[in-house]
Amino acid sequence: RRNLAPACATRCENGMKVKTSSLRVLNARKTVLELILSDHPNDCLICPKSGNCELQNLAVKLKIREIPFAGERNILPIETSPSIVRDMSKCIYCRRCEMMCNEVQTVGALGAVNRGFISTIAPAFDEPLSNSACTFCGQCVAVCPVGALTEVDHTNRLISDLSNPKKTVIVQTAPAVRAALGEEFGLTPGTSVTGKMVAALRQLGFDKVFDTDFAADLTIMEEGHEFIRRVKDGGVLPMITSCSPGWVNFMEMFYPELIPHFSTAKSPQAMFGTMLKTYYAQKTDIDPSKIVSVSIMPCTAKKYEAQRPEMSDSGYRDVDIVLTTVELGQMIRAASIN
Repeated sequence: RRNLAPACATRCENGMKVKTSSLRVLNARKTVLELILSDHPNDCLICPKSGNCELQNLAVKLKIREIPFAGERNILPIETSPSIVRDMSKCIYCRRCEMMCNEVQTVGALGAVNRGFISTIAPAFDEPLSNSACTFCGQCVAVCPVGALTEVDHTNRLISDLSNPKKTVIVQTAPAVRAALGEEFGLTPGTSVTGKMVAALRQLGFDKVFDTDFAADLTIMEEGHEFIRRVKDGGVLPMITSCSPGWVNFMEMFYPELIPHFSTAKSPQAMFGTMLKTYYAQKTDIDPSKIVSVSIMPCTAKKYEAQRPEMSDSGYRDVDIVLTTVELGQMIRAASIN
């Protein structure tokens, strides 16, 4: 064919011969990349995605050493929600987040807004995420190839607490973390690194390391008793677990009529935090106001859940700091732990 064919939109046909590395193709790729970079911030050194950025990797691969196109840049304000940071000045308009939000998660919080040079991906009417249908599940963050969507970073706050001798910093780790953390260090996906993870957390300075599995067992008991009461007393059935904050957010946003079906039990993360600042504090004779409750979770919705007003009915915030698996990996590397 006369023109270069876009790989993402060209159907394969019998007899087709595809050349993916001709000089014409390589030159086209380089030109397109230079055009993208001409409207992209040059703050790679301080970008949260530095070292794990597809745009950065492509620039290295295609040996981009200068940007020949100069002109106006689309500079947009940075928005910080309870879980997700949006820096749309870095958006390359790949629309992966939009597809993930609309077609996979079926939330529909993100879509293309405006046209031409000022177009971007945002909630309807360019509203903040907090005013949209966003459930803070973080799947858009997971697929974003650049620094346009990142999780809210709590590592600096945690480092400050770990350095404070007056604080007792206690961490809980979700079951999924032990099977995902290894990927951050080049291990085969799914490799269990439980022992290495605990050792690394202790080297980082955590006073105690617990497994959220314990709180999951508590949740099972609480939900089991609640289910029995509902069956005996004619309560609302079926009963739906409230373990996942992303699921809870989704139901509250799209199916509020089903809220009575939710279990009234907290999630394992919140339940552990409650036990930590009540039962555990009493048993160890530690002032709960001096306890910093940290959780390592696989989902950014946990950051949102920790800030919900009902997650402090003991008089103290159940969970003070939530880190994702990625953030823990970054902290381990920063501390030069092997």
